[in-house]
Amino acid sequence: MHVAPKLQEPGTLIVTGAGRGIGAAIATLAGKRGYVVAVNFSAARTAANTVVNEIEAAGGRALAIHADISREDQIISLFQTAERELGPIKALVNNAGITGGCARVENITAEAIEKTLAVNVTGSILCAREAVRRMSTKRSGSGGCIVNISSIATRTGAPGEWVHYSASKGAINTFTIGLAREVATEGIRVNAVSPGLVETEIHADGEPGRLQRLMPTIPMGRAGQPTEVAEAVLWLLSPAASYVTGSILEIGGGR
Repeated sequence: MHVAPKLQEPGTLIVTGAGRGIGAAIATLAGKRGYVVAVNFSAARTAANTVVNEIEAAGGRALAIHADISREDQIISLFQTAERELGPIKALVNNAGITGGCARVENITAEAIEKTLAVNVTGSILCAREAVRRMSTKRSGSGGCIVNISSIATRTGAPGEWVHYSASKGAINTFTIGLAREVATEGIRVNAVSPGLVETEIHADGEPGRLQRLMPTIPMGRAGQPTEVAEAVLWLLSPAASYVTGSILEIGGGR
């Protein structure tokens, strides 16, 4: 008879792009659930410190760590600092991402595409690489979890706005499935959460009132909240999802 793997207790969790929006909600909730949280930020230092303060006020432990997720050297430094200051890495949430600006494909620049892919795709893969190197039981690790943040834009395509962004998140979905199968026997679960319209600052890269314009396309009739996405991420990280890997969980109000 097959014996289920031992369920792990929370340990050190790295959340990239955790200063604001969905990342901040994930980091804050994780801190309250017992994780020691590395709150990564690129530019929003003050916001990241606010997240750390909120976690600590609730009795948790956290540290804000600067790293540009488009830079390999800074990703390596992020993981080294988190491990040294907070302890062994048990979980990673690849949340950092940019839209690359709002533009039709005929008007987009190579620079915008390259930057979007550097953060959303290359950065996420390199972060996962560093996590696997530390978690894999084949490398003397004790296992762990990775959750990638995708987008329902992979289905809608975001025409006239963010086709390049949608393509980058499509790559994340494929990467999630492939990596999950690659490390399934090494104690690592890999999943993705695919949010729909959520009330965050990312919509400022589109147009004022974007949420209101698209609200009629949501069957539930409202935008989501970052905390609703965070709850799904924490479930995927938890022992309750011990038999879940290679899955892409949509959180979009039925859109």
